[in-house]
This record gives sequence, C-alpha cells and structure tokens, in this order.
Amino acid sequence: MQNENVYIGDDKFQRFLNHYQCPTSLDVVKLKFAGAICSPNVNLRPTDVISSLFLEEKQPRLTTKNEAELFFKFFMGLWDEMFLEIRTNTLQLPPYSGNKNDQQALITFCHRRSNQIEQGFNEGFWGGCQTLNIPKFAAELLSSLSDLADVYEILAQKLENQEQAEVIFGVIKNTDSTVEKTLKFLIEHFVLPHITKLERKVN
Repeated sequence: MQNENVYIGDDKFQRFLNHYQCPTSLDVVKLKFAGAICSPNVNLRPTDVISSLFLEEKQPRLTTKNEAELFFKFFMGLWDEMFLEIRTNTLQLPPYSGNKNDQQALITFCHRRSNQIEQGFNEGFWGGCQTLNIPKFAAELLSSLSDLADVYEILAQKLENQEQAEVIFGVIKNTDSTVEKTLKFLIEHFVLPHITKLERKVN
C-alpha cells in the first residue's frame, strides 16, 4: 500500500468524480473497491477497477503528468481507506438517512442499495472474470449477495405498488443486516486469512 495516499473525504471525492463526469456513484465506487480488494484474482489491478468506473468511450483525458498523478492519488486514497475497512472487517453499508415514510425516497434507496451490492461489491470481486478458483462456501456467499440485491428490487416494486412504506422500511433494515453479516463472514473466513497477499498498487 502507498502510505502517502490519504482519502480526501466524501464531499471532496464526490466533486472529484463530478469533475471527471464519472457515471458511477461514490457509494458504488466504495463497494466496488471493497469487492476488488477481496478478490483472489492476482491479475486485478486498481487501474483496471478505476477504468471500469467510466464508460468506455468517455475515459477521462489526463493531459499532464501532474494531473495523472493526482487522479490516481485521489483514487488510491479511497482504495487504501477501503483496504483498512476490509483488514479490520468493519465494512458497512451506507445508512438510509431519509424519511422512512417517504415512498419515493425508499424506492430510490432500494435501487441504489441493489447497485451497491451487484454493480459494486460483486462486480469488483469478479473483476471481469467469469470464473474464479474459490471455495464453494465463498461462491455461495457471493450468490446469496446477488439474491439479496434482487430483494431490494422486489421491495422497490412493492413500494411502487403502494405497499406501506413503514412496513417495507423494516424489511429493508433486516435485509441490510443480512447483507452486512454475509460480508463480514466472507471477509473473516475467506479474505483475512490471506489479506497480506491482496495489497495492490497502481502500476
């Protein structure tokens, strides 16, 4: 890891993403980095993950060496931050801060949560590979995360159908808890035993 990299904070990093017109939201970026850090794919580099955050035809144009250095330094600051969360097994989902009775806000939240898990953690973990040599229990945990991502989409549909928001909010909280327990188990039993081999640098 590169100790000189320091995370600039959520607000500044979101402005950084906006500046480069990154279509991937910060919450998905964080989970995608977390998944990539956990990945056993030794050929997966941070630069690959960073590149995947942008549309292929709209990769950022870095015009000077200084700009390129800052660009990757900012991203690696977040990467190191997420590595610490994995190493200490303190990875958490960003909490819902809105009104639990706001139907539309909950619908938006469910879609975002699904993206955080599927487009974030799981895509980061697989890193573009169709298959990885992982134990059966790890594969089953990743599959269960995909199933839980689908649960949020089902909950969003229920909210679209005017089901009671307060009831759905309770299910969302329970689903969040299940996701976090699944991630903690995966990290504890699959990732941490070989965490030192997962340190990656920009190259």
